[in-house]
Amino acid sequence: MADNILEMRGITKTFPGVKALSNVTLSVARGEVHAICGENGAGKSTLMKVLSGVYPHGTYEGAIVFEGEEVAFKNLRDSEAKGIVIIHQELALSPYLSIAENIFLNNERASGGLIDWNKTNFEAAALLKRVGLRDNPTTKINQIGVGKQQLVEIAKALSKEVKLLILDEPTAALNDEDSAHLLDLILQLKAEGVTSIIISHKLNEIKRVADSVTVIRDGKTIETISQGDVTEDRIIKDMVGRDLEHRYPDHEPQIGEELLRVEDWTAHHPQDPTRVMVDNVSINVRAGEIVGIAGLMGAGRTEFAMSLFGRSYGTRISGKVFMRGKEIKTRTVAEAIDNGLAYATEDRKTFGLNLIEDIKRNVSMASLKKLEKAGLVNDNEEFKVANEYRRDLNIKAPNVLVKTGKLSGGNQQKVVLSKWIYSDPEVLILDEPTRGIDVGAKYEIYTIINRLAASGKGIIVISSELPELLGISDRVYALSEGRITGELPIAEATPESVLKLMTIENPR
Repeated sequence: MADNILEMRGITKTFPGVKALSNVTLSVARGEVHAICGENGAGKSTLMKVLSGVYPHGTYEGAIVFEGEEVAFKNLRDSEAKGIVIIHQELALSPYLSIAENIFLNNERASGGLIDWNKTNFEAAALLKRVGLRDNPTTKINQIGVGKQQLVEIAKALSKEVKLLILDEPTAALNDEDSAHLLDLILQLKAEGVTSIIISHKLNEIKRVADSVTVIRDGKTIETISQGDVTEDRIIKDMVGRDLEHRYPDHEPQIGEELLRVEDWTAHHPQDPTRVMVDNVSINVRAGEIVGIAGLMGAGRTEFAMSLFGRSYGTRISGKVFMRGKEIKTRTVAEAIDNGLAYATEDRKTFGLNLIEDIKRNVSMASLKKLEKAGLVNDNEEFKVANEYRRDLNIKAPNVLVKTGKLSGGNQQKVVLSKWIYSDPEVLILDEPTRGIDVGAKYEIYTIINRLAASGKGIIVISSELPELLGISDRVYALSEGRITGELPIAEATPESVLKLMTIENPR
Protein backbone atom coordinates (compact mmCIF):
# COMPACT_ATOMS: atom_id res chain seq x y z
CA MET A 1 0.00 0.00 0.00
CA ALA A 2 1.30 3.47 -0.92
CA ASP A 3 2.49 5.81 1.82
CA ASN A 4 -0.20 8.47 1.38
CA ILE A 5 0.37 11.83 3.04
CA LEU A 6 -3.22 12.83 2.23
CA GLU A 7 -6.54 11.10 1.71
CA MET A 8 -9.82 12.91 1.09
CA ARG A 9 -12.76 10.52 1.37
CA GLY A 10 -16.29 11.15 0.11
CA ILE A 11 -16.04 14.94 0.15
CA THR A 12 -19.39 16.59 -0.61
CA LYS A 13 -19.81 20.36 -0.50
CA THR A 14 -23.13 22.10 -1.17
CA PHE A 15 -23.86 25.78 -1.66
CA PRO A 16 -27.45 27.09 -1.80
CA GLY A 17 -28.97 25.37 -4.82
CA VAL A 18 -25.65 23.98 -6.09
CA LYS A 19 -23.74 20.78 -5.24
CA ALA A 20 -20.14 21.86 -5.93
CA LEU A 21 -18.54 18.55 -4.86
CA SER A 22 -20.17 15.12 -4.82
CA ASN A 23 -18.41 12.23 -3.06
CA VAL A 24 -14.94 13.28 -4.25
CA THR A 25 -11.98 11.08 -3.33
CA LEU A 26 -8.32 12.04 -3.58
CA SER A 27 -5.16 10.20 -2.50
CA VAL A 28 -1.75 11.87 -2.63
CA ALA A 29 1.43 9.86 -2.05
CA ARG A 30 4.17 11.32 0.14
CA GLY A 31 6.85 13.11 -1.87
CA GLU A 32 4.97 13.21 -5.18
CA VAL A 33 3.73 16.03 -7.42
CA HIS A 34 0.01 15.39 -7.86
CA ALA A 35 -1.91 17.33 -10.51
CA ILE A 36 -5.62 18.10 -10.38
CA CYS A 37 -7.30 18.85 -13.71
CA GLY A 38 -10.79 19.85 -14.67
CA GLU A 39 -12.76 22.49 -16.52
CA ASN A 40 -13.49 25.85 -14.93
CA GLY A 41 -16.23 25.29 -12.37
CA ALA A 42 -15.45 21.56 -12.02
CA GLY A 43 -14.76 21.95 -8.28
CA LYS A 44 -10.94 21.91 -8.14
CA SER A 45 -10.50 25.11 -6.12
CA THR A 46 -13.49 24.26 -3.90
CA LEU A 47 -11.84 20.93 -3.02
CA MET A 48 -8.59 22.69 -2.07
CA LYS A 49 -10.48 25.23 0.03
CA VAL A 50 -12.09 22.33 1.91
CA LEU A 51 -8.65 20.80 2.45
CA SER A 52 -7.03 24.01 3.68
CA GLY A 53 -9.83 25.05 6.05
CA VAL A 54 -11.14 28.00 4.02
CA TYR A 55 -14.37 26.00 4.11
CA PRO A 56 -14.17 24.76 7.71
CA HIS A 57 -14.96 21.33 9.07
CA GLY A 58 -18.69 21.00 9.53
CA THR A 59 -19.57 22.84 6.30
CA TYR A 60 -18.92 19.74 4.17
CA GLU A 61 -19.44 15.99 4.36
CA GLY A 62 -16.64 13.42 4.26
CA ALA A 63 -13.27 12.96 5.93
CA ILE A 64 -9.75 14.33 5.50
CA VAL A 65 -6.84 12.17 6.65
CA PHE A 66 -3.42 13.86 6.78
CA GLU A 67 -0.33 11.87 7.76
CA GLY A 68 -2.54 9.04 9.01
CA GLU A 69 -4.65 11.26 11.28
CA GLU A 70 -8.19 12.46 10.59
CA VAL A 71 -8.17 16.25 10.76
CA ALA A 72 -10.90 18.87 11.25
CA PHE A 73 -9.52 22.25 10.18
CA LYS A 74 -11.53 25.29 11.24
CA ASN A 75 -9.42 27.81 9.32
CA LEU A 76 -6.19 28.35 7.36
CA ARG A 77 -4.13 28.72 10.52
CA ASP A 78 -5.13 25.17 11.57
CA SER A 79 -4.04 23.63 8.24
CA GLU A 80 -0.80 25.64 8.13
CA ALA A 81 0.05 24.44 11.63
CA LYS A 82 -0.01 20.91 10.18
CA GLY A 83 2.21 21.90 7.25
CA ILE A 84 -0.44 22.40 4.52
CA VAL A 85 0.04 25.68 2.66
CA ILE A 86 -2.06 26.87 -0.30
CA ILE A 87 -0.93 29.49 -2.84
CA HIS A 88 -3.96 30.90 -4.64
CA GLN A 89 -4.00 32.03 -8.26
CA GLU A 90 -4.56 35.60 -7.06
CA LEU A 91 -1.38 36.22 -5.08
CA ALA A 92 -1.90 37.34 -1.48
CA LEU A 93 1.05 39.72 -1.12
CA SER A 94 1.03 43.30 0.13
CA PRO A 95 2.60 45.45 -2.64
CA TYR A 96 3.86 48.15 -0.27
CA LEU A 97 5.65 45.84 2.16
CA SER A 98 9.11 44.40 1.59
CA ILE A 99 9.79 40.85 0.44
CA ALA A 100 10.90 39.91 3.95
CA GLU A 101 7.84 41.50 5.58
CA ASN A 102 5.57 39.55 3.23
CA ILE A 103 7.36 36.26 3.85
CA PHE A 104 6.91 36.52 7.62
CA LEU A 105 3.54 38.30 7.70
CA ASN A 106 1.57 36.81 10.64
CA ASN A 107 4.65 34.68 11.30
CA GLU A 108 6.97 37.46 12.50
CA ARG A 109 10.49 36.91 13.87
CA ALA A 110 10.07 38.77 17.14
CA SER A 111 11.83 39.03 20.46
CA GLY A 112 10.44 40.74 23.55
CA GLY A 113 7.43 41.97 21.63
CA LEU A 114 9.55 43.66 18.95
CA ILE A 115 10.36 42.43 15.45
CA ASP A 116 13.99 41.38 15.05
CA TRP A 117 14.72 42.92 11.63
CA ASN A 118 18.20 41.46 11.34
CA LYS A 119 16.86 37.95 11.88
CA THR A 120 13.88 38.66 9.58
CA ASN A 121 16.05 39.80 6.68
CA PHE A 122 18.70 37.11 7.25
CA GLU A 123 16.16 34.28 7.23
CA ALA A 124 14.32 35.83 4.28
CA ALA A 125 17.57 35.97 2.28
CA ALA A 126 18.16 32.26 2.97
CA LEU A 127 14.62 31.40 1.81
CA LEU A 128 15.01 33.54 -1.33
CA LYS A 129 18.23 31.73 -2.18
CA ARG A 130 16.39 28.42 -1.77
CA VAL A 131 13.80 29.42 -4.39
CA GLY A 132 16.40 30.92 -6.73
CA LEU A 133 15.91 34.65 -6.07
CA ARG A 134 18.79 37.06 -5.50
CA ASP A 135 16.75 40.16 -4.73
CA ASN A 136 17.39 42.14 -1.56
CA PRO A 137 14.84 41.10 1.12
CA THR A 138 14.09 44.79 1.77
CA THR A 139 12.84 45.30 -1.82
CA LYS A 140 9.17 46.28 -2.02
CA ILE A 141 6.88 43.69 -3.65
CA ASN A 142 5.59 46.25 -6.18
CA GLN A 143 9.14 46.59 -7.51
CA ILE A 144 9.41 42.97 -8.69
CA GLY A 145 7.58 41.12 -11.47
CA VAL A 146 4.79 38.57 -11.19
CA GLY A 147 7.17 35.65 -11.74
CA LYS A 148 9.30 36.69 -8.77
CA GLN A 149 6.20 37.36 -6.67
CA GLN A 150 5.14 33.75 -7.24
CA LEU A 151 8.54 32.61 -5.93
CA VAL A 152 8.13 34.88 -2.88
CA GLU A 153 4.83 33.10 -2.15
CA ILE A 154 6.69 29.77 -2.22
CA ALA A 155 9.42 31.17 0.04
CA LYS A 156 6.62 32.25 2.40
CA ALA A 157 5.26 28.69 2.35
CA LEU A 158 8.72 27.27 3.10
CA SER A 159 9.02 29.58 6.11
CA LYS A 160 6.04 27.70 7.59
CA GLU A 161 7.82 24.32 7.28
CA VAL A 162 5.50 23.18 4.54
CA LYS A 163 4.87 19.45 4.06
CA LEU A 164 2.10 19.73 1.44
CA LEU A 165 2.25 22.69 -0.96
CA ILE A 166 -0.89 23.46 -3.00
CA LEU A 167 -0.44 25.66 -6.08
CA ASP A 168 -3.56 26.91 -7.88
CA GLU A 169 -2.75 27.77 -11.51
CA PRO A 170 0.80 28.84 -10.57
CA THR A 171 1.95 29.71 -14.12
CA ALA A 172 -1.25 31.33 -15.44
CA ALA A 173 0.24 34.84 -15.44
CA LEU A 174 3.88 33.90 -16.14
CA ASN A 175 5.92 33.99 -19.33
CA ASP A 176 7.64 30.84 -20.61
CA GLU A 177 10.95 31.53 -18.83
CA ASP A 178 9.36 32.22 -15.44
CA SER A 179 7.06 29.20 -15.87
CA ALA A 180 10.01 26.91 -16.58
CA HIS A 181 11.85 28.21 -13.51
CA LEU A 182 8.81 27.65 -11.31
CA LEU A 183 8.32 24.08 -12.56
CA ASP A 184 12.02 23.37 -11.93
CA LEU A 185 11.56 24.66 -8.38
CA ILE A 186 8.58 22.32 -7.82
CA LEU A 187 10.76 19.39 -8.88
CA GLN A 188 13.57 20.65 -6.62
CA LEU A 189 11.20 20.80 -3.64
CA LYS A 190 10.06 17.27 -4.48
CA ALA A 191 13.69 16.14 -4.22
CA GLU A 192 13.79 17.82 -0.79
CA GLY A 193 10.75 15.82 0.34
CA VAL A 194 7.99 18.41 -0.14
CA THR A 195 4.75 17.00 -1.56
CA SER A 196 2.91 19.25 -4.01
CA ILE A 197 -0.58 19.46 -5.46
CA ILE A 198 -0.72 21.56 -8.63
CA ILE A 199 -3.94 22.74 -10.28
CA SER A 200 -3.28 23.65 -13.90
CA HIS A 201 -4.91 23.88 -17.31
CA LYS A 202 -1.54 23.61 -19.07
CA LEU A 203 -1.35 19.95 -19.98
CA ASN A 204 2.25 20.11 -21.22
CA GLU A 205 3.33 21.38 -17.79
CA ILE A 206 1.39 18.62 -16.05
CA LYS A 207 3.08 15.98 -18.17
CA ARG A 208 6.46 17.48 -17.27
CA VAL A 209 6.17 17.56 -13.47
CA ALA A 210 3.27 15.39 -12.28
CA ASP A 211 3.68 11.86 -10.93
CA SER A 212 -0.08 11.33 -11.09
CA VAL A 213 -3.16 13.24 -12.23
CA THR A 214 -6.67 13.29 -10.79
CA VAL A 215 -9.40 14.58 -13.09
CA ILE A 216 -12.54 16.18 -11.67
CA ARG A 217 -15.65 16.86 -13.77
CA ASP A 218 -18.89 18.43 -12.54
CA GLY A 219 -17.80 18.05 -8.92
CA LYS A 220 -17.01 14.33 -9.19
CA THR A 221 -13.79 12.33 -9.34
CA ILE A 222 -13.45 10.80 -12.82
CA GLU A 223 -10.14 8.95 -12.41
CA THR A 224 -6.56 9.15 -11.18
CA ILE A 225 -3.89 8.47 -13.82
CA SER A 226 -0.31 7.46 -13.04
CA GLN A 227 2.53 9.24 -14.84
CA GLY A 228 3.24 6.52 -17.38
CA ASP A 229 -0.36 6.54 -18.57
CA VAL A 230 -0.81 10.32 -18.81
CA THR A 231 -1.65 11.62 -22.29
CA GLU A 232 -3.20 14.93 -23.27
CA ASP A 233 -6.01 13.18 -25.16
CA ARG A 234 -6.92 11.07 -22.13
CA ILE A 235 -6.97 14.06 -19.79
CA ILE A 236 -9.06 16.11 -22.23
CA LYS A 237 -11.58 13.29 -22.67
CA ASP A 238 -11.90 12.96 -18.88
CA MET A 239 -12.24 16.73 -18.42
CA VAL A 240 -14.90 17.42 -21.04
CA GLY A 241 -16.59 14.01 -21.19
CA ARG A 242 -15.93 13.55 -24.88
CA ASP A 243 -13.09 13.27 -27.36
CA LEU A 244 -11.91 16.49 -28.93
CA GLU A 245 -10.96 15.06 -32.31
CA HIS A 246 -9.60 18.45 -33.27
CA ARG A 247 -8.30 20.91 -30.69
CA TYR A 248 -9.45 23.73 -32.97
CA PRO A 249 -12.82 23.86 -34.78
CA ASP A 250 -12.85 23.71 -38.57
CA HIS A 251 -12.58 27.13 -40.18
CA GLU A 252 -13.20 27.84 -43.86
CA PRO A 253 -12.48 31.54 -44.34
CA GLN A 254 -14.60 33.69 -46.65
CA ILE A 255 -12.22 36.63 -46.93
CA GLY A 256 -13.52 39.86 -48.43
CA GLU A 257 -12.43 43.47 -48.77
CA GLU A 258 -9.86 45.19 -46.61
CA LEU A 259 -11.41 46.54 -43.41
CA LEU A 260 -8.52 47.87 -41.32
CA ARG A 261 -5.17 49.22 -42.40
CA VAL A 262 -2.61 50.63 -39.97
CA GLU A 263 0.41 52.46 -41.37
CA ASP A 264 3.69 53.30 -39.59
CA TRP A 265 2.21 53.06 -36.09
CA THR A 266 4.69 54.15 -33.43
CA ALA A 267 4.29 54.48 -29.67
CA HIS A 268 6.76 55.35 -26.91
CA HIS A 269 6.87 54.20 -23.28
CA PRO A 270 4.49 56.25 -21.08
CA GLN A 271 7.10 56.85 -18.33
CA ASP A 272 10.20 56.98 -20.55
CA PRO A 273 9.39 58.72 -23.85
CA THR A 274 12.86 57.88 -25.20
CA ARG A 275 11.95 54.17 -25.35
CA VAL A 276 10.22 53.08 -28.54
CA MET A 277 7.77 50.28 -27.69
CA VAL A 278 5.95 50.06 -31.05
CA ASP A 279 8.12 50.91 -34.04
CA ASN A 280 6.56 51.74 -37.43
CA VAL A 281 4.10 48.83 -37.37
CA SER A 282 1.98 48.41 -40.50
CA ILE A 283 -0.72 45.73 -40.76
CA ASN A 284 -4.01 45.10 -42.50
CA VAL A 285 -7.08 42.97 -41.80
CA ARG A 286 -9.75 41.93 -44.29
CA ALA A 287 -13.41 41.10 -43.74
CA GLY A 288 -13.87 37.53 -42.54
CA GLU A 289 -10.17 37.14 -41.75
CA ILE A 290 -8.54 36.01 -38.50
CA VAL A 291 -5.09 37.57 -38.22
CA GLY A 292 -2.69 36.36 -35.54
CA ILE A 293 0.04 38.47 -33.93
CA ALA A 294 2.91 36.40 -32.52
CA GLY A 295 5.75 37.63 -30.35
CA LEU A 296 7.69 36.93 -27.18
CA MET A 297 6.87 38.71 -23.93
CA GLY A 298 7.89 42.35 -24.30
CA ALA A 299 7.74 42.28 -28.11
CA GLY A 300 5.14 45.06 -28.14
CA ARG A 301 1.97 43.12 -29.03
CA THR A 302 -0.25 44.46 -26.24
CA GLU A 303 1.38 47.90 -26.44
CA PHE A 304 0.44 48.07 -30.13
CA ALA A 305 -3.17 47.03 -29.50
CA MET A 306 -3.70 49.36 -26.54
CA SER A 307 -2.08 52.37 -28.21
CA LEU A 308 -4.26 51.78 -31.28
CA PHE A 309 -7.43 51.46 -29.20
CA GLY A 310 -7.97 55.00 -27.93
CA ARG A 311 -4.32 55.56 -27.03
CA SER A 312 -4.86 53.49 -23.88
CA TYR A 313 -1.09 53.01 -23.68
CA GLY A 314 1.95 55.07 -24.52
CA THR A 315 3.00 58.58 -25.44
CA ARG A 316 4.24 60.30 -28.59
CA ILE A 317 1.94 58.08 -30.67
CA SER A 318 1.97 58.52 -34.44
CA GLY A 319 0.77 56.73 -37.57
CA LYS A 320 -2.38 56.44 -39.65
CA VAL A 321 -5.44 54.22 -39.32
CA PHE A 322 -7.88 53.47 -42.14
CA MET A 323 -11.25 51.70 -41.97
CA ARG A 324 -12.62 50.59 -45.35
CA GLY A 325 -10.12 52.93 -47.04
CA LYS A 326 -11.14 56.03 -45.09
CA GLU A 327 -8.74 57.51 -42.53
CA ILE A 328 -10.16 57.45 -39.01
CA LYS A 329 -9.06 58.81 -35.65
CA THR A 330 -8.72 56.67 -32.53
CA ARG A 331 -7.56 59.30 -30.05
CA THR A 332 -9.95 58.17 -27.32
CA VAL A 333 -11.62 54.87 -26.50
CA ALA A 334 -15.02 56.34 -27.39
CA GLU A 335 -13.67 57.55 -30.73
CA ALA A 336 -12.13 54.12 -31.46
CA ILE A 337 -15.46 52.37 -30.69
CA ASP A 338 -17.43 54.87 -32.80
CA ASN A 339 -15.06 54.17 -35.71
CA GLY A 340 -15.53 50.41 -35.57
CA LEU A 341 -12.72 49.16 -33.33
CA ALA A 342 -13.04 46.99 -30.21
CA TYR A 343 -10.33 45.62 -27.92
CA ALA A 344 -10.74 42.75 -25.44
CA THR A 345 -7.88 43.19 -22.98
CA GLU A 346 -5.57 40.42 -21.78
CA ASP A 347 -6.36 41.38 -18.15
CA ARG A 348 -10.11 40.80 -18.06
CA LYS A 349 -10.37 41.03 -14.27
CA THR A 350 -8.75 44.49 -14.01
CA PHE A 351 -9.59 46.21 -17.29
CA GLY A 352 -12.17 44.07 -19.08
CA LEU A 353 -14.92 43.67 -16.51
CA ASN A 354 -16.51 45.27 -13.48
CA LEU A 355 -16.44 42.18 -11.25
CA ILE A 356 -18.84 43.59 -8.65
CA GLU A 357 -21.45 44.36 -11.33
CA ASP A 358 -23.81 41.81 -12.84
CA ILE A 359 -23.58 40.22 -16.29
CA LYS A 360 -26.28 42.55 -17.62
CA ARG A 361 -24.39 45.76 -16.85
CA ASN A 362 -21.06 44.36 -18.09
CA VAL A 363 -22.54 43.39 -21.45
CA SER A 364 -24.02 46.84 -22.01
CA MET A 365 -21.30 49.09 -20.59
CA ALA A 366 -19.51 49.78 -23.91
CA SER A 367 -22.76 50.49 -25.80
CA LEU A 368 -25.07 52.43 -23.49
CA LYS A 369 -26.00 54.84 -26.31
CA LYS A 370 -27.74 51.96 -28.08
CA LEU A 371 -29.96 51.45 -25.01
CA GLU A 372 -30.69 55.13 -24.35
CA LYS A 373 -34.27 56.34 -24.26
CA ALA A 374 -35.05 59.90 -23.23
CA GLY A 375 -31.60 60.21 -21.65
CA LEU A 376 -31.97 57.03 -19.58
CA VAL A 377 -30.86 53.44 -20.10
CA ASN A 378 -33.83 51.25 -21.03
CA ASP A 379 -33.49 48.61 -18.32
CA ASN A 380 -35.87 46.15 -19.98
CA GLU A 381 -33.97 46.30 -23.27
CA GLU A 382 -30.65 45.97 -21.39
CA PHE A 383 -31.94 42.82 -19.68
CA LYS A 384 -33.20 41.41 -22.99
CA VAL A 385 -29.89 42.01 -24.79
CA ALA A 386 -27.80 40.48 -22.00
CA ASN A 387 -30.10 37.44 -21.86
CA GLU A 388 -29.69 36.89 -25.60
CA TYR A 389 -25.91 36.86 -25.26
CA ARG A 390 -26.09 34.59 -22.20
CA ARG A 391 -27.95 32.02 -24.30
CA ASP A 392 -26.09 32.60 -27.57
CA LEU A 393 -22.59 32.35 -26.07
CA ASN A 394 -23.58 29.68 -23.53
CA ILE A 395 -22.60 31.72 -20.47
CA LYS A 396 -23.12 29.32 -17.57
CA ALA A 397 -25.15 31.36 -15.11
CA PRO A 398 -28.77 31.01 -13.97
CA ASN A 399 -29.57 34.59 -15.05
CA VAL A 400 -27.92 37.87 -16.07
CA LEU A 401 -28.18 39.33 -12.57
CA VAL A 402 -25.31 37.13 -11.32
CA LYS A 403 -22.21 39.14 -10.30
CA THR A 404 -19.52 38.68 -12.95
CA GLY A 405 -16.86 38.05 -10.30
CA LYS A 406 -18.71 34.84 -9.35
CA LEU A 407 -18.24 33.31 -12.82
CA SER A 408 -15.44 31.00 -13.91
CA GLY A 409 -12.66 32.38 -16.10
CA GLY A 410 -14.13 30.95 -19.30
CA ASN A 411 -17.55 32.44 -18.60
CA GLN A 412 -16.02 35.79 -17.69
CA GLN A 413 -14.28 35.77 -21.06
CA LYS A 414 -17.62 35.13 -22.77
CA VAL A 415 -19.04 38.19 -20.99
CA VAL A 416 -16.10 40.25 -22.32
CA LEU A 417 -16.81 38.97 -25.83
CA SER A 418 -20.53 39.72 -25.42
CA LYS A 419 -19.72 43.30 -24.45
CA TRP A 420 -17.66 43.89 -27.56
CA ILE A 421 -19.85 41.93 -29.97
CA TYR A 422 -22.81 44.07 -28.87
CA SER A 423 -20.82 47.20 -29.74
CA ASP A 424 -20.91 45.86 -33.34
CA PRO A 425 -17.30 46.57 -34.33
CA GLU A 426 -15.83 46.20 -37.80
CA VAL A 427 -12.59 44.85 -36.29
CA LEU A 428 -12.24 43.09 -32.94
CA ILE A 429 -8.82 42.79 -31.29
CA LEU A 430 -8.59 39.84 -28.86
CA ASP A 431 -5.58 39.95 -26.53
CA GLU A 432 -4.85 36.52 -24.98
CA PRO A 433 -8.53 35.48 -25.35
CA THR A 434 -8.06 32.03 -23.76
CA ARG A 435 -5.57 32.81 -20.99
CA GLY A 436 -6.36 30.90 -17.78
CA ILE A 437 -9.28 28.88 -19.14
CA ASP A 438 -9.60 25.16 -19.75
CA VAL A 439 -9.57 23.25 -23.03
CA GLY A 440 -13.36 22.83 -23.21
CA ALA A 441 -13.99 26.56 -22.73
CA LYS A 442 -11.17 27.35 -25.17
CA TYR A 443 -12.94 25.35 -27.86
CA GLU A 444 -16.10 27.36 -27.27
CA ILE A 445 -14.14 30.64 -27.53
CA TYR A 446 -12.57 29.48 -30.82
CA THR A 447 -16.04 28.65 -32.14
CA ILE A 448 -17.26 32.16 -31.25
CA ILE A 449 -14.24 33.70 -33.02
CA ASN A 450 -15.00 31.65 -36.14
CA ARG A 451 -18.65 32.77 -36.06
CA LEU A 452 -17.60 36.41 -35.85
CA ALA A 453 -15.24 36.00 -38.81
CA ALA A 454 -17.95 34.20 -40.78
CA SER A 455 -20.27 37.19 -40.18
CA GLY A 456 -17.75 39.45 -41.95
CA LYS A 457 -15.87 40.88 -38.95
CA GLY A 458 -12.12 41.28 -39.04
CA ILE A 459 -10.44 39.57 -36.06
CA ILE A 460 -6.95 40.19 -34.64
CA VAL A 461 -5.79 37.57 -32.13
CA ILE A 462 -2.77 38.16 -29.89
CA SER A 463 -1.61 35.01 -28.11
CA SER A 464 1.44 33.67 -26.30
CA GLU A 465 0.44 30.14 -27.34
CA LEU A 466 1.92 29.57 -30.78
CA PRO A 467 -0.11 26.37 -31.45
CA GLU A 468 -3.26 28.39 -30.76
CA LEU A 469 -2.32 31.10 -33.27
CA LEU A 470 -1.47 28.52 -35.90
CA GLY A 471 -4.68 26.60 -35.14
CA ILE A 472 -7.14 29.47 -35.60
CA SER A 473 -5.49 32.13 -37.80
CA ASP A 474 -5.64 32.71 -41.56
CA ARG A 475 -2.49 34.83 -41.53
CA VAL A 476 0.18 35.57 -38.93
CA TYR A 477 2.35 38.63 -38.26
CA ALA A 478 5.46 38.28 -36.07
CA LEU A 479 6.71 41.05 -33.78
CA SER A 480 10.17 41.46 -32.24
CA GLU A 481 11.28 44.46 -30.20
CA GLY A 482 8.28 46.46 -31.36
CA ARG A 483 8.73 45.84 -35.08
CA ILE A 484 6.99 43.60 -37.59
CA THR A 485 9.61 41.05 -38.64
CA GLY A 486 7.50 39.03 -41.03
CA GLU A 487 4.07 38.04 -42.31
CA LEU A 488 3.06 34.50 -43.27
CA PRO A 489 -0.11 32.98 -44.72
CA ILE A 490 -1.22 30.08 -42.56
CA ALA A 491 -0.20 27.55 -45.23
CA GLU A 492 3.43 28.66 -44.79
CA ALA A 493 3.34 29.27 -41.02
CA THR A 494 5.03 26.53 -39.03
CA PRO A 495 6.15 26.75 -35.38
CA GLU A 496 9.74 26.92 -36.60
CA SER A 497 9.17 29.63 -39.22
CA VAL A 498 7.15 31.86 -36.89
CA LEU A 499 9.52 31.39 -33.95
CA LYS A 500 12.44 32.34 -36.18
CA LEU A 501 10.70 35.63 -36.98
CA MET A 502 9.79 36.19 -33.31
CA THR A 503 13.42 35.88 -32.20
CA ILE A 504 15.16 38.12 -34.75
CA GLU A 505 17.64 40.21 -32.77
CA ASN A 506 17.99 43.95 -33.28
CA PRO A 507 15.23 44.15 -35.93
CA ARG A 508 15.68 47.92 -36.01
